Amino acid sequence: MNVLVINCGSSSLKYQVIHSESEEVLAKGICERIGIDGRIVYQPKGGEKEITESPMPTHTEAVKMVLDALIHPVTGVLKSLDEIDAVGHRLVHGGEKFAASVLIDEEVIAAVEECSDLAPLHNPANLIGVRACQEVLKGVPMVGVFDTAFHQTMPMEAYLYGIPYEYYEKYKVRKYGFHGTSHSYVSKRAAEILDKPYESLKTIVCHLGNGASVCAVKGGKSIDTSMGLSPLEGLVMGTRSGDIDPSAVEYIAKKENLDMEGIMKVLNKDSGVYGLSGLSSDFRDLDSAAQEGNERAKTARDVFCYRVAKYIGSYAAAMNGVDVICFTAGVGENDGRVRESICSYLGFLGIEIDSEANKKRGEETTLSTQDSKVAVLLVPTDEELAICRETVAIVS
Repeated sequence: MNVLVINCGSSSLKYQVIHSESEEVLAKGICERIGIDGRIVYQPKGGEKEITESPMPTHTEAVKMVLDALIHPVTGVLKSLDEIDAVGHRLVHGGEKFAASVLIDEEVIAAVEECSDLAPLHNPANLIGVRACQEVLKGVPMVGVFDTAFHQTMPMEAYLYGIPYEYYEKYKVRKYGFHGTSHSYVSKRAAEILDKPYESLKTIVCHLGNGASVCAVKGGKSIDTSMGLSPLEGLVMGTRSGDIDPSAVEYIAKKENLDMEGIMKVLNKDSGVYGLSGLSSDFRDLDSAAQEGNERAKTARDVFCYRVAKYIGSYAAAMNGVDVICFTAGVGENDGRVRESICSYLGFLGIEIDSEANKKRGEETTLSTQDSKVAVLLVPTDEELAICRETVAIVS
């Protein structure tokens, strides 16, 4: 089965075609600047990356350009569109309505639209991608894979906020969590690496990128995660503040004469390690600057690592122990200094890191020594493959 995986943003569309039996990526790429001027990046398996500038007024044109590239007589990887057996869509927010992936129909689309208040930047864009694919690939089954679904196993004590219960009843204000596809994939892969039953492990997954979250997975189920109603809660991130006293928000708003839109921009776009360093949200830039003596860059990295370690400690308590800690995503997979700094707080768990192994980047690696009481792994995430697997399972 050939599965087209779509991850649609407001002005972008990432895609991969995966052959489900071999799990080979036949082609991948991204459409950018949709609605502005348009650019498609296309790379077939074993081939060179191709970049084409072309107008894309809407996502429908972007989807058509992707499909044209896939069946191109010279560089295409498919003979015809009939070889696309299913489409898997990343959908960000499913609220409490979706605890698993689903076959997309009009009822599902309506339910996702109802959740758009909870993810106003993501859900509408995701649905644009669904509609565009439906228009071009008529009759091809489509599956929605939700970022929030994996976390629907959280108990009430983990997902309820300490606010009047009526806000949960009326508006479903609660913790939902995100990066669920990644947390699910990485925790399952960790069990395979350790050759232990998934249901027997207490796993903490640290998905550390520009957006970052930590998840406690006990017995194969998410029992807590750091992101909340929105991706703003939790860790200090690239440009997001993470956890902050609400009174500090009010104080800043009054001092800076900011309305709600203005203060949310500060918290989402101007904060995190970018706001702390005054330099960049890219950890590579912060690392270089810190090594050159930039104290604010060093402080930003230190704050980030401290917050991650705090969440790991709290989730070890929530699960009454931990068997394995996984690092994944852009920073988690590639920044050994960040991993080392985080693990330096975790000696109380009996963790010992192999300094040579910790130099590895982007490949599956056991980072802990044989004497370590808790296994520490580097596990590259593969959300597209996870979406493909979910799609095949639903369609089958």
